[in-house]
Amino acid sequence: PDNTLHAQPARAILAACEREGIAAADLDFVEINEAFGAVVARSQAELGLPDDVVNIHGGGIAIGHPIGASGNRLVVHAVHELLHRGSGTAAVALCGGGGQGDALILKR
Repeated sequence: PDNTLHAQPARAILAACEREGIAAADLDFVEINEAFGAVVARSQAELGLPDDVVNIHGGGIAIGHPIGASGNRLVVHAVHELLHRGSGTAAVALCGGGGQGDALILKR
């Protein structure tokens, strides 16, 4: 596997932000799924985001890491948070074996 696995969520978020014409600093919050805490730590460091922006209610280790539904959990969680706030921009991201990274930007 690719030894950059831990950074793939950050790289996917940066690519998604670029497509949207925004910077990572413009995100109100970020949800990163992880099976290992090092994934969030490395991605958060690469994005340069403070603790109060990343996994604001806990990540996959604390909330759950449903096999085959992690992306769904991330999106639903982010949508509910955006509804609660009334507005904002969020990113959700996950990594997969072999160095895969996927991200989505959500706006309200």
